[in-house]
Order: sequence, then structure tokens, then C-alpha cells
Amino acid sequence: MKWKVAMLQMDIAFGQPEQNVESVRRLADVLARGESVDAVILPELWDTGYDLEKLGEIADSQGKRAHSVLKEVAQKLNCHFIGGSIAEKRAGQVYNTTYTYDRHGQLAGTYSKVHLFRLMKEDQYMSAGDQPGILHLDDQCVASLICYDIRFPEWIRLHALRGAKVLFVSAQWPHPRLDHWRQLLIARAIENQMYVVACNRVGEGGGNMFCGHSLVVNPWGEIVAEGMQQEEIVRAELDLSLVDEVRSRIPVYDDRRPRLYTF
Repeated sequence: MKWKVAMLQMDIAFGQPEQNVESVRRLADVLARGESVDAVILPELWDTGYDLEKLGEIADSQGKRAHSVLKEVAQKLNCHFIGGSIAEKRAGQVYNTTYTYDRHGQLAGTYSKVHLFRLMKEDQYMSAGDQPGILHLDDQCVASLICYDIRFPEWIRLHALRGAKVLFVSAQWPHPRLDHWRQLLIARAIENQMYVVACNRVGEGGGNMFCGHSLVVNPWGEIVAEGMQQEEIVRAELDLSLVDEVRSRIPVYDDRRPRLYTF
């Protein structure tokens, strides 16, 4: 099976959810005028940016705002829509949450970021999730994780062991750590023998500059597509049969010795 994917590498208006909703619709309109795609992904916290101090006012209660626009766009594009992540307010807490809609406009999965990034004070304003990001789209097992999660290879390996062939990553990855972004994504693709589709934001917010360079990496660790440091739509094609081929040629999963991996 082959999938055509698109990453909406957008600038994000700091603390302006309604403006960012219109940016998503604008980029979706541009995408709709081109070749059809099977899956689209947005960056992390595309609705608010890291305006954490105002989350009590601007976070999306029960995700109602995001659910509406993501369903609308998924149906319009007739594609799976990995909805980046939003500041989701529920049960008196705020979570960094991804909603994924399938090509029929049905909610296919929800994931709340497990590893909160203390360097940007995320842990002071948000609560951490505790469930994996496994999804099934077109009967294919994939995973959807968020930004800082890629620094935890054991978390991503868990998803690979559960059958994920594609790792979708939504991020707000800042300068000056662009090299870390690229190298971590390549490493995660190689060690798990999976595709990595990672959408980063661009622009400035809260005193941070974000580096773009959204990436698609194949199971050999080869870069299939890469964005620049500007707002753009980055496209690529995934050949999901390559995952099985690579895993059969270098049988890492068969050669694991998990009994020895605990002390």
C-alpha cells in the first residue's frame, strides 16, 4: 500500500486560536487545489502556540473547536487528518492532545502528550497523558506522538512492538536544536524500521524561534522529504510495503532479547 502524505508546516499566531483555525483552513484550501493525499498532519499546539500563561482562558474546552475544524477539513480533503495537537481543557486540567480523524470524518484516535517539556515550562501548566498513541487507518497500524516524545526511544519502541509502521510526530521544535531534531527522527526510523512523518512549525512565539524542517524519513533512515524554514506544505509518498521488507532483511525484532532488558 502507498500513502501520499502532506505536512502543513505553518506559522502559529501566539495565543490566537481563531486566527490559527483560519490558517488551517487556508492551508487546507491550498492543499485541496493540488493532488489528492491520504494523510495530513499539523504541528504541535497549532491552536494556541506556547502561550501557556493564558491557557486558562484560551484552551479548547473538551476540544470542541478543534473537533469541528478537523472533521470539516478531513471530509473536505477526503483524507486521514492527524490534527497536530491542541491545548485541550478537560476535567479541570489542560492537556497537550492530538485528535486524529479518518477520511470519513470519524474520530480515529486521541493521544495526550506523555512527556512534558520542562525547558518550556510545559509541566507547570499542563497535565501529562498516560496512554499510547496507537491508531488504525485504512487497516494500517500507525502511531501519533508529540515533539519531546521522540527523545524517549523506549516509548516509541513500545508503539513499534504493537505493530506501528508509521510514526506521525507533531512538534514545535525550536532553534538552536535543529540538528537534534533531524538526527533523532532519523534514529527513530532506523532503529524501529518504520516511516517517520514529522511536522514542525515555523515562526516566532513567546521568545522562541522554531526551525521548521518537517521531515519524512523511510525505514532505512533515508530522508524522503524535508521542508525549509518557511510556511509551506511538504509532500511525500510512503510505500508501506517497505517496512515489511526492511524488517525481514534485518530481523531486529526477531533478535531482541527482552528478558535481558530489565535489571
